[in-house]
Amino acid sequence: MNATLQAWRRFAGALGVRLVLLFLVLALALTVVFTGGMQRAIGGGWRALVRPLVADYVDRLADELGVPPDIGRARALVERLPLSLRIDGPQVRWDSHPHLRGQRRGMLPPPPGFPMPPMHRLMHPDDDAPAAGDATDRGWLLLTRTTADGHTLEFGLGDVPWRHRPRSIGWFTLGLLLGLTALAYLVMRHWLRPLGEIRSGAVRYGQGQFDAPIPVRSGDELGRLAGQINTMAGELRHMLDAKRALLLSISHELRSPLTRARLNAELVEEGPSRDALLRDLGEMRELISDLLESERLAAGHAALQREPVDLAALVEVAVHEQVPVDVALELDLDADLGLVGVDPARWRLLVRNLVGNALRHGQPPLHVRLHREADTLVFTVRDHGAGVAPEALAQLGEAFYRPDAARGRSSGGVGLGLYLCRLVAQAHGGRLRVQSAAPGPGLVVEVRVPVPS
Repeated sequence: MNATLQAWRRFAGALGVRLVLLFLVLALALTVVFTGGMQRAIGGGWRALVRPLVADYVDRLADELGVPPDIGRARALVERLPLSLRIDGPQVRWDSHPHLRGQRRGMLPPPPGFPMPPMHRLMHPDDDAPAAGDATDRGWLLLTRTTADGHTLEFGLGDVPWRHRPRSIGWFTLGLLLGLTALAYLVMRHWLRPLGEIRSGAVRYGQGQFDAPIPVRSGDELGRLAGQINTMAGELRHMLDAKRALLLSISHELRSPLTRARLNAELVEEGPSRDALLRDLGEMRELISDLLESERLAAGHAALQREPVDLAALVEVAVHEQVPVDVALELDLDADLGLVGVDPARWRLLVRNLVGNALRHGQPPLHVRLHREADTLVFTVRDHGAGVAPEALAQLGEAFYRPDAARGRSSGGVGLGLYLCRLVAQAHGGRLRVQSAAPGPGLVVEVRVPVPS
């Protein structure tokens, strides 16, 4: 039900659909206004001029049949004119179109340019109400006349071809209108096709995929917009490539002097100063390694080296490497996962960072779970610490972001751990989500990755 509702909302919210509906409503409104105006303009002429003429003509036809009515003249009249005639009286009973009886036809097809009222309203000008039987099922009843000897003459229309029947014309008009609407929708959809391609291109550019530009299919406003967005994407790609190259160059250049500094620090006499220096050099080395890894993972799937891995065993080993023996730990790993095609080095990095963050900023017991939901791997790490303020949850996972700006050396970390985990999840086609534990206290980090086919 929800999927159907969402699909309907997307369909109803489409610009092309709304434009077609606007044109359709406008056409219907114009038709109603024009038809109503013409009926009021012509209706007065029909009532004042045409109806008396028709009534007078029917009187002449009744006189032509004679008294009592002559069946031969009636047959000749029906053969000559598109009429149906029924004679009912003490001497003559005859019906020219018995098959029309029992068919209720409420309207007479109008002459060209004249709207026709219902049949039972077409009466003699001196009549104030319909004669008895005018509203019964007697075909298309036009007028009723009574002869001097008591015979009733019922004049109506005969067999009308389907193309002249109001109902057939109405259905044909409706079908034509629907066909024109469908054609207008297809044309509008073709014209607005670049909007969908622009949206898809914007999504790709937002994900850092600049290889496939937006197709420019025309020289109109949408085509020029697509070209301008492609130009902007090219400039953004150039800026990102330049930034990445600079960062990689700086990181590589820093490794050599950092290594020499660490070797020289090893020669310093043991003591608090030496320990602090080695600790700072170690943090700098980890920072450089994380920066290099983040730039490699920025390439997404291309940075991965997938291979079949027993993921449950990999997670178990990585967790035990991080968690001390005296820390309360609860492992819930699905041993039936089998071999999964992932990058084992990046998954070890993800597990170590998530568990390390939980140990550094949270409180035991620590819950680590790995299971499968349909075609998705779900890996969660939960601690029982103080958690994070709700307004800071959305920013967790950004590079160099720390909820506590004053947190530094005492608690460790520079804000790249969750950022790297998010990049690992995205490179595997998944996502990382951070939320407060329910029930609290604590923080839950969830990684959802589609299972490779």
